[in-house]
Order: sequence, then structure tokens, then C-alpha cells
Amino acid sequence: MNQEPSLYTVKAILILDNDGDRLFAKYYDDTYPSVKEQKAFEKNIFNKTHRTDSEIALLEGLTVVYKSSIDLYFYVIGSSYENELMLMAVLNCLFDSLSQMLRKNVEKRALLENMEGLFLAVDEIVDGGVILESDPQQVVHRVALRGEDVPLTEQTVSQVLQSAKEQIKWSLLR
Repeated sequence: MNQEPSLYTVKAILILDNDGDRLFAKYYDDTYPSVKEQKAFEKNIFNKTHRTDSEIALLEGLTVVYKSSIDLYFYVIGSSYENELMLMAVLNCLFDSLSQMLRKNVEKRALLENMEGLFLAVDEIVDGGVILESDPQQVVHRVALRGEDVPLTEQTVSQVLQSAKEQIKWSLLR
């Protein structure tokens, strides 16, 4: 089947815990219109992937790329004809962004305490299924600008204020 290239590359982004339960799910089309169908799909994905070391699976006519960290499973889903490298770029960007935001502590508890940062990061990376960004530095930077409650920003804002105070102090001392 020869498919027209499309910007709508990502069908879903999922994060499941080590029991296969949903922590985060964002579906960008109506492949699975109801929550019931989504959860059944998520269980199926988890059962097929949580014991394997590979990074790519074909499931229900979809391309699934995934990676796990401690007690989390990250999934990026595209159509069967989608370029795995594009999906992998999204997966790695999401994972690396979260890794920076959670100070390398990518596990369930830390993630649950930073859900706002996760939502902001996903929105920076993919919008409506279209990949916007694959550079984790850019994502973390934009999340820091957008979210006031992300712990990373408190430190960054105070550093900026400190730096500004120093510069003002030095300009007054000249």
C-alpha cells in the first residue's frame, strides 16, 4: 500500500506503569475512539512489550516504539507505514526531556509529582499528531518558560534574578 506522506505521524503517546496501567495517554486520532478500546489496546501493547528488550513492535496494524525506565513504559505509536526513526526521535525526545526535568529520576513517583511538566513537554513535542520538536534542550527550555510550578523553573528563575542583581550591583560599583 503506497501511502501519501503526511505530517500527522504520531497516533498516540502512552506512559504505562509496570502493571500496564495508564499514567498518561494522548491519542491524536480516532483509531481507538472510546476509553474502553484505548485501555484494551494499552493492555495488549503492555503484554506484548514489557518482557522484551527490543524497541519496535508491529501491533494491530500500528508501529509501536517503546522504552522502559525503572517502573515506567514509554510508547509512541504511528501507523504501520510510519518511519520508525521519526517515532523513535519523538520517544527519545520525550524521555530525555523528562530525564532532565526529573533530574534523571525517571520513575513513577517523580513523574506523578510532575504531571504538569509532562503535559507541557508532550505538547511541545507533538501537536495534533504532528511532530514539532525533537530537541530535548528546546523542550525543557520551553516547558521552563511556560510552567511556573515545574521545580526546574524555580531554580532557573532565582538564578536569573541573582545574575541580574549581580550585574546591577557591578554596574553601580563602576
